[in-house]
Amino acid sequence: MEQMIALSKLRHSDSNVRKSGRTDIPQLAGDIEARGLLQNLCVTALKKPRGHYAVFAGGRRLEALQLLAGEGRIDKDMPVSCKVLEGDDAILSEASLAENFQRVNMTPTDECRAFQHFIGEGCDLDAVAKRFGVTRRFVEGRLRLAGLADPVFEALAEGRITLDMAKAYATTADQAKQTRVFEQYGTYSYTTPDQVRRAIAGDALKATDPIAKLVGEDAYVAAGGTIERELFSENGDRWTDPEIAQGLAAAIMEAEAKRLGEEQGLAWVRPVAAAHIYNATDGLYRVNLPKAPMTEAEEARADAIQTRLEEIGDELDSGEVDDEAGAALEAEYDTLEDEWNELQRRPTVLPEDLKGQIGTFLTLASDGKMVLETTYFSETPIRGPEDEADGARSRGSKGATPPPEKIAPGGKPLSARLSDELAMQRRDILAAAILADPALALDYALFAMIDGNRGFGRYGTTMKAPRPNDPVIGMDGEPTQARIAIEQARDALDASWTEPGDVVSRFEAFRALDDGAKAGWLALMVAGSIEAKPDYSDTTNPLHARLAAILEINPAQWWRPTSANFFDRVSKGTLLALLGDIGGETLAGRYAASKKPEVSAACQKLFAGEAITEPAIKDAALAWVPGAMRFDIVGAEPVEDDDEHAGDDHEDPEDDPADTCGDDQDDFEIEHPDETLEAAE
Repeated sequence: MEQMIALSKLRHSDSNVRKSGRTDIPQLAGDIEARGLLQNLCVTALKKPRGHYAVFAGGRRLEALQLLAGEGRIDKDMPVSCKVLEGDDAILSEASLAENFQRVNMTPTDECRAFQHFIGEGCDLDAVAKRFGVTRRFVEGRLRLAGLADPVFEALAEGRITLDMAKAYATTADQAKQTRVFEQYGTYSYTTPDQVRRAIAGDALKATDPIAKLVGEDAYVAAGGTIERELFSENGDRWTDPEIAQGLAAAIMEAEAKRLGEEQGLAWVRPVAAAHIYNATDGLYRVNLPKAPMTEAEEARADAIQTRLEEIGDELDSGEVDDEAGAALEAEYDTLEDEWNELQRRPTVLPEDLKGQIGTFLTLASDGKMVLETTYFSETPIRGPEDEADGARSRGSKGATPPPEKIAPGGKPLSARLSDELAMQRRDILAAAILADPALALDYALFAMIDGNRGFGRYGTTMKAPRPNDPVIGMDGEPTQARIAIEQARDALDASWTEPGDVVSRFEAFRALDDGAKAGWLALMVAGSIEAKPDYSDTTNPLHARLAAILEINPAQWWRPTSANFFDRVSKGTLLALLGDIGGETLAGRYAASKKPEVSAACQKLFAGEAITEPAIKDAALAWVPGAMRFDIVGAEPVEDDDEHAGDDHEDPEDDPADTCGDDQDDFEIEHPDETLEAAE
């Protein structure tokens, strides 16, 4: 039965199967305001309050109407066309499901044709957007899709390409280019929208590019450049005539470079349309400028700081200061050291007589602003006061003497690119040769991975075995049996090869070890590389589980739970449940009224095999380890982390639901808590 019901008397129903996805309500509200409610709401009468109805299908439409009423765009008591149904919750939910499930939304191509129709009828973009309750940008985007080349539009209509793929083709209005790219990529299922965008973009320039920001859109368009508006992304429009923008940018930077060179009296200033000058310094020599001298006051302050640093060091080394005073001295030391370092960072001075022989670069920052570099270069070597002592000749960005490998015949350094290419070819020769000597390759790999843990030395290979990043840093406690075994194995190895100071000497000493010694170091290296757990997961690594099975590892023989490493770290309820697993409800019940520290202490004895109890209970306790310590656990529930309750004594009976007897009764029943275990014998 259809009925007109006041909006104020409509409510959401729990029977509506759509619990999520209520998005774009403002857009739907605009559509309803423009054309009215085109589809009835499905409602059922409420028992309380009488005369009100619950909407079990049409929840988004109800929210849109309520939004319009709340903003005063329609009357809150506006009559709404509803279809009234009766039935239990199951029937109403089924009707809601059918109403939502059978709905078919318009396809993007249908939307394109609809928008085109109304534009053809004389409506402007804003009118179409208001009519359909969408944004102007949405209409522009669909109209751009309507301009797709026929093969692409048909593929979208037939579902052979996705909407995202169609948007990628629509990043250009050139249908010929769309067709060419579609013929090249459209038939492959593994093609991505990014691949299509890159193929279409070609040499196009983004409006967010530094060159575009420097030139400006007005100047670019005035010079004949064209722009394709990006309607599907906020990453910037595309300038399809990049050579025009690049020519304008070059003219701007050349004029500014000339001005700055004349203003500062430099021999040259070269514009570089990039944020760095790495590839522009080939054949140039970096000039080491003298640093500005300290003033008398700065020298006096530096001397005073150095004296005070030595005094603090002596005080700390004496061992006669307490922790609080020591912390204060260390803080003072750090502050003074920072100040001293700042005094040493002297600005450079550009001598007037040097300006006519050197130059620098004008670069382009990411925001499109031009930046004058403060590093200076010369086209021929220049000896300064700092170079005379050793006759050093500086070149390149670091100002260091080029190594012999980089010097070409005649003494001129090789270009950075050529030097890098030759280094790669030299590498390939070594790689091809080492294939013939697997034993040497093994020695090299083992040495690089083992010795590489000494520090940050470079070993000429990507093979490394870094220490794992443990999930807990600085874990305190008594050393475990496993940790002791690892340290004993390390102490038993021949470490004489680690003593030589340089890396080549250590390598030759390592090669001289016998195979057994190398194997021992290999085992230690692998042992030290094992991770505690996979990142972002509490599950056991399946390879760890397999290794443990091969080695027939029984964790209970290596590790026993104690109060410190387990029992104090979980709740009392967990301990009682554990006792129940080991000895049944009788054993657990004996400790129901005990304080947690007493239960923990009793568990430590029981699970160490030190308590007098039945053999079956003792065997079960000695075999038990938590699931987090087992390698073969499958599908277990995660161990609850109760660190925040560690050491919770439940001193107040009201704090512990299990502690209902009061303190006096507790003292009577657990005066000798371990005797309850002994009594079980």
